[in-house]
Amino acid sequence: MEVSEKKYPRFRDIKFSNFINKNTVKNVFFMTAGIFIFIIGVIVYGIIINSLENTLEEEMLNKGFTKLGNVNILVDRKNFTLSIYEDTILIKSYRANFGKNVSVTKTRANDFATPVGVYKICDLDTAHKYYKFLKLNYPNLEDGMEALRRGVITQHEFDQLKFEFYYDDYPKLETALGTNVGIHGIGRLNYIVKNLPFVFNWTDGSIALKNESIDEILSVTEKGTKVVIK
Repeated sequence: MEVSEKKYPRFRDIKFSNFINKNTVKNVFFMTAGIFIFIIGVIVYGIIINSLENTLEEEMLNKGFTKLGNVNILVDRKNFTLSIYEDTILIKSYRANFGKNVSVTKTRANDFATPVGVYKICDLDTAHKYYKFLKLNYPNLEDGMEALRRGVITQHEFDQLKFEFYYDDYPKLETALGTNVGIHGIGRLNYIVKNLPFVFNWTDGSIALKNESIDEILSVTEKGTKVVIK
């Protein structure tokens, strides 16, 4: 019996249309277009919301102030806001983003959480990678005492933190509590992130606002300005 030789199609004879389902291509196209339109719509909505926001100067005038002399800041992690007060009078609130681990309070380095407590601005960095940086004197004495009680830091480390807190305005010693927490901008991605109409918590534990908001805050704050985080 003669066995016939099995023939395979040559590459040039293969039609790729045989492997492509037109309905699938159509569905993928409409799905991609829908996602693109949704993203554009979200950004446009964010741009509109931002355009309706009053400047700090406008809010000051609305409250009867031409200058602020007793500024303090309240940060509310539950409502994702940072608010500027003149003494006890609310001047303006900003939308704020926090550490990725927003459900807990900062207790150590690299926990991606934002601290809770009473702090103050202790240093200003206008050449920070996230635009501008208002450093807070974290950890404060309450943070240090709690860490000492839990055995996170030693008595010697606590004594050093206490000395630096009183005499240098902020702790410089690197401990398991972490450091370098503050209020900063968004940086190069400012135009995209600031126009998102929802909160996106992305920091390592600091408080992030759009670059324009940082400029406004810098115009009325200084070293020593009180910052309460709750």
